[in-house]
Amino acid sequence: MTVSSDTTSTKAPHGPIAELGQRFRQNIQTYTIILALVAIWVFFAFLTKGAYLSAQNFSNLFRQMTVTSFLAIGMVLVIVTGNIDLSVGKVAGFVSVVVAHFQARVWNHLIPDQPILAATLSVLIGLGIGTLFHCIQGYLTAYLNIPAFIVTLGGLFVMRGGILLVTQGKTIPANQPGFSFIAQGYASPTFGWIAAALVVIFLFFNMVNSRRRKRKYGFELQNFYIDLSVTIFFSILVVVYVYVVNQYNGIQMPVLLLAIAAIIMSYMSNNTRFGRYAYAIGGNREAARLSGINIKRNVFLVFVLMGFLCGVAGVVLASYVGYGTIAAGEGYELDAIASAILGGTSTLGGVGTIFGALTGSLIMSSLTTGLQMLNVAPAWQYLLKGMVLVLAVFGDVYFKKNK
Repeated sequence: MTVSSDTTSTKAPHGPIAELGQRFRQNIQTYTIILALVAIWVFFAFLTKGAYLSAQNFSNLFRQMTVTSFLAIGMVLVIVTGNIDLSVGKVAGFVSVVVAHFQARVWNHLIPDQPILAATLSVLIGLGIGTLFHCIQGYLTAYLNIPAFIVTLGGLFVMRGGILLVTQGKTIPANQPGFSFIAQGYASPTFGWIAAALVVIFLFFNMVNSRRRKRKYGFELQNFYIDLSVTIFFSILVVVYVYVVNQYNGIQMPVLLLAIAAIIMSYMSNNTRFGRYAYAIGGNREAARLSGINIKRNVFLVFVLMGFLCGVAGVVLASYVGYGTIAAGEGYELDAIASAILGGTSTLGGVGTIFGALTGSLIMSSLTTGLQMLNVAPAWQYLLKGMVLVLAVFGDVYFKKNK
């Protein structure tokens, strides 16, 4: 034991500066996208003379990224297991038009003057549709061994047809009181500060608890001051965000829902067997099988979880737009995949983080918002997004090859 400890200590970097440098090199891809996001904000703030970072635009920027982000955080685990899901955009779109249909054409006859009950039932129906459809897709992929690309491509076409059947080519209003609050409402500034305090407490608790667990199981601990600095950094980000959005109307409800979903997804991916098995399957499928992991069951559950998040995204989409349209969800699957990959999720499987996907989604939303404020033609927006995605994949392959 003594020899092992001495060997570990000689390999470890000496001092917090050296350890910080090693940590940066190990996570260079993650830090690169964070720096890229900051550079984008500074660039557009300069070109718009500060309007880009105004409280109102900052609030709208985060609200606009929520639908894509719900899909992106689910897409992380799908890609991590070595699969892909091309149907998520249209599943969310189908959920949005079905929910709008119930809001506009069903509940007002069955339960008039009950907006909260109607909204609750609509949400449950939306979540159920997304989950059920992905149960089917997950079964076809995991148990019948049909490639996920083919299954979800077929699902995309099915959902596109479903949207046309439900809408009949017409726009369906979904801006009823109660339901519209889901994506258009705001939490009070007081609630925002309470939430910020709870998040900061959680961050510090998580840091201490993580170090305690590592010490208990004999893992090498990072320098305490580095962990403390990282925790303080993210705490400052939370406080600054709450301060800025409180200058407008407060924390947006869809952002609050996204934060809750991201925390749960992050915990599941890092601290549960389900999450760790997903990474093991993507890292080395044969080794995972020989280790006793039920690959089919885990892949199926990953798709079910993706379906639930599609339901959430569809409900938020209907509430945010205020309508169910024939173009609902168009292109969202590509933005979700791009966000996950841009955030460091490897196309080769086995690597990816929820935080990275959120950052990737924020980058995509930041680019779109900035280019729209500069009145850049849509054609050039698509060209730029395409180039950014290709560069992200190139970076992923490059960093993984060098490792």
